[in-house]
Amino acid sequence: KVPVLILSFFQHALNSGVRRYHVAPVLCQRAKVAMSHFEPNEHINYEKLEKNINIVRKRLDRPLTLSEKIVYGHLDDPAKQEIERGKTYLRLRPDRVAMQDATAQMAMLQFISSGLPKVAVPSTIHCDHLIEAQSGGEKDLRRAKDINQEVYNFLATAGAKYGVGFWKPGSGIIHQIILENYSYPGVMLIGTDSHTPNGGGLGGICIGVGGADAVDVMAGIPWELKCPKVIGVKLTGKLSGWTSPKDVILKVAGILTVKGGTGAIIEYHGPGVDSISCTGMATICNMGAEIGATTSVFPYNARMKKYLGKTGRADIAALADEFQQHLVPDSGCQYDQVIEINLSELKPHINGPFTPDLAHPVSDIGAVAEKEGWPVDIRVGLIGSCTNSSYEDMGRSAAVAKQALAHGLKCKSKFTITPGSEQIRATIERDGYAQILRDVGGLVLANACGPCIGQWDRKDIKKGEKNTIVTSYNRNFTGRNDANPETHAFVTSPEIVTALSIAGTLKFNPETDYLTGADGKKFKLQAPDADELPKLEFDPGQDTYQYPPKDGSGQHVDVSPTSQRLQLLEPFDKWDGKDLEDMLILIKVKGKCTTDHISAAGPWLKFRGHLDNISNNLLIGAINIENGKANSVRNALTQEFGPVPDTARYYKKMGVKWAVIGDENYGEGSSREHAALEPRHLGGRVIITKSFARIHETNLKKQGLLPLTFADPADYNKIHPVDKLSIVGLADFAPGKPLKCIIKHPNGSQETIMLNHTFNESQIEWFQAGSALNRMKELQQKAS
Repeated sequence: KVPVLILSFFQHALNSGVRRYHVAPVLCQRAKVAMSHFEPNEHINYEKLEKNINIVRKRLDRPLTLSEKIVYGHLDDPAKQEIERGKTYLRLRPDRVAMQDATAQMAMLQFISSGLPKVAVPSTIHCDHLIEAQSGGEKDLRRAKDINQEVYNFLATAGAKYGVGFWKPGSGIIHQIILENYSYPGVMLIGTDSHTPNGGGLGGICIGVGGADAVDVMAGIPWELKCPKVIGVKLTGKLSGWTSPKDVILKVAGILTVKGGTGAIIEYHGPGVDSISCTGMATICNMGAEIGATTSVFPYNARMKKYLGKTGRADIAALADEFQQHLVPDSGCQYDQVIEINLSELKPHINGPFTPDLAHPVSDIGAVAEKEGWPVDIRVGLIGSCTNSSYEDMGRSAAVAKQALAHGLKCKSKFTITPGSEQIRATIERDGYAQILRDVGGLVLANACGPCIGQWDRKDIKKGEKNTIVTSYNRNFTGRNDANPETHAFVTSPEIVTALSIAGTLKFNPETDYLTGADGKKFKLQAPDADELPKLEFDPGQDTYQYPPKDGSGQHVDVSPTSQRLQLLEPFDKWDGKDLEDMLILIKVKGKCTTDHISAAGPWLKFRGHLDNISNNLLIGAINIENGKANSVRNALTQEFGPVPDTARYYKKMGVKWAVIGDENYGEGSSREHAALEPRHLGGRVIITKSFARIHETNLKKQGLLPLTFADPADYNKIHPVDKLSIVGLADFAPGKPLKCIIKHPNGSQETIMLNHTFNESQIEWFQAGSALNRMKELQQKAS
């Protein structure tokens, strides 16, 4: 085979006025290009993508958005698949799967339960969630390896047995590793983490899912996704000064809110795109998770080509050049909604506290904080995370820090730095950025998620102490970073975090305000400027990848029956064919209920592979409408108040089914399927809300629960925590047909309301079988 670059030379020669050479037929065949360096025998199949796109375009007879090209280009049956945005369910064939260690435990346990010998598509496990930030990178990594040895061994051996690549602890955050090695223009990748859309910065459709969805793809089963709508964000103008790519998504979050992107792909386009670096585009796509979007994507362009070349994938860029017409939107394509942002007019933003869609210009935040009574003194500034830990991010932060050091200043706030990967860590050490950030007062943490997901052994405050932190992270829900409900967390760009940490206050606006140097003279920080990519090649650092053996059948995977960290799964019970009658209400949730509220992270992460142990955190963060308290609900059988998990366990012991009542956008945030596994494990049957976040609704269906929504949202007020509920008509459960709910009040009166659902026929079969995994086994048995 002839490399693509050589082939492109011949094609250029044929199309120009130079002397013509005879090209043998073999040269006219496109060279095969590997999907990654780690899988040389797995090739990019743009020909199939092109073929499927052409079939669908002919059927629909209209221009296609980029999102549609990539999604429909991965259809299992493009000729017959019913396609209607926001309505039909698509059966898709993703190219690969990625799992982070906290969710990979349950995903691999489910895959083991499937009985299959090996994964059907390239898959990887990334160890990034179980490393707690405490005293610095090296010490924290050593401690994590010791504490989590059992889990790491399970994941490494399971990966080896079933053909899954394994990135060891210290290798970096899953999404940075994917961007550096696995994402490429036109790929469809699913990952067991809600920030998987980060890969859209390289022109891929990368979607966050629960572990059961990953098992489907790894098992070679078509993966279902409701046909997404497409929201277009047209970018004009050009980024400059203190304004960064992070400000684009902070602005979009303020416009669309935390649920405005639900059921849609956010597709960025327009002339402004070219002013954003590839890693900047990844930042924007990453935080699309905070507006509920299915994913986000940018069209293939020169900035992506440059990044592919710098990360050793020039062959992929050359192949993408050949197929570029399929990696950009068609002219005249139609979006379901269009937002326009002029980058030349966009100002630096900071969002929060307690929700990532509360957007403020940095110039206003000091006054707003004083008015609202939020602490203006910043206790800690934290840069890094999967959202903002690129070479460019670190360079811009170092450029700000360098100015402060030149005037004899250090950070007034505590300051931490999280490199996104071992490659980024090694390169910023070599190029001096890490030392500059240390000199200004920073502590370099391990290449891991750390404080962003609550893995932070914070010592500078007491729980319940009101304080402010600023981060370059993506989420700022109550208690997320440090388990303190009084921590006011704000998200912004790394360079703004650095500037605010130097000043020590939210009242500082780096665009207009002055600092006082050690010599008593006032000075103003200049807008940071830094290279988007290193001038030299990236330094890969330590080798942290474990290849799966060609034949892993002899590999032993050990799960001790006495382990407190890992537990083999038992199948959930099948539906008994009867209506769900007289269910008790475990809790009626008041207000926001994210997956952090349903299944907390932080110290609970160590139990992600042990369903019974982690179920002790079920809904402990949700607010009970009956008393306004968290983790305090009335036991309807004893009339005593107690913790939510204990009450659920009591109901299960007594053989009583129960339901949860929720508010808007229930289950927003992380993709963690434990928020669905736990209620199922403890006897839950139905979750009734005003609306659901996409991933959580799917996760509930996968585990055999009924996620239902009020046909009339006002009916939320008709249900009281002391009522009993019956869901009737399940014998006729069908797509598009509402279910009837009878509310039985303690005084003997009854009310009937209607509940909607989004189940299709195969999803109803999951419910009837007890779970999607149960249904998979039924189909396997029939086939054999």
